Amino acid sequence: MNYITNRYKFFAFSALLIIIGLGMMVYHGMQGEDILNYDIEFKGGTVLHLDIGTNFDANKDILPLAKEYLEDNSPVIQIVPDTTEVIITTQVTDSTLRKNFVDAVKEQFGTNENIILEENSVSPTISPEIKTQAISAILLGSLLMLIYIWIRFNDFKFGASAVLALVHDVLIMLMVYAVFRVPVNNSFIAAMLTIIGYSINDTIIVFDRIRENRKSVTNNDEELINLSINQTITRSINTSITTLIMVSSLLIFGTASVREFAFPLVIGVLSGTYSSIFIASPIWFEMRKAVRNKKSK
Repeated sequence: MNYITNRYKFFAFSALLIIIGLGMMVYHGMQGEDILNYDIEFKGGTVLHLDIGTNFDANKDILPLAKEYLEDNSPVIQIVPDTTEVIITTQVTDSTLRKNFVDAVKEQFGTNENIILEENSVSPTISPEIKTQAISAILLGSLLMLIYIWIRFNDFKFGASAVLALVHDVLIMLMVYAVFRVPVNNSFIAAMLTIIGYSINDTIIVFDRIRENRKSVTNNDEELINLSINQTITRSINTSITTLIMVSSLLIFGTASVREFAFPLVIGVLSGTYSSIFIASPIWFEMRKAVRNKKSK
């Protein structure tokens, strides 16, 4: 397959997905919502884990009380399967409102027992720090990868094209979070860093083969890249399939919180494989082409 001849088609496809993601962020912003579905770790709020002690209907018994006493019109109610437990996620951090809600639940079900199993609160003053640290972690990781690849291949263009491919993967992941409104929490940071590590590993495999083949294929970057990708594509696809089998198992059989982590990972693995084959090497080709044109002028 001639990857370089079709590179603009790949660039256009990626650009379309990224534009959809950015468009959805703008749309949600214009609707007065957050551009992403920030969870309490990023926005501030409280998670209440309660054991009601008897069967209940979350929509009829819990949700109206949460809206009334927590003064939150959009609390998230999660039922723990095969138990009488429920997890309420709310943006409220006021301890008085939380106490009033718990008392109302006790009165609703006629119990004086302590029904609170766990209560975690994140202050809105802490959440901006978490956002800053998340961005810093991603930027620092990308910078260190750029330096490492630059030194390893003794070519800045390899490092720059690899980092641009990582930016592509991050933007695709943001598109998924924006379109499907996946909660942005600590799992978001873990998913981002996992995909960045997965993608860069696959990209380095292709770049390593390009470096080896440069000894036999000279003065023809198009042939060099096509040959190198064709020699490594089977490995890339097989690795992705085995990874997807495991991650898809988490997506299918995991709990709600596990699925929130697994779903972006599935998309990220697909995006990382795609970028290492169709994006990173063609970007390196364009950089080489631009340098040659500049020298010729």
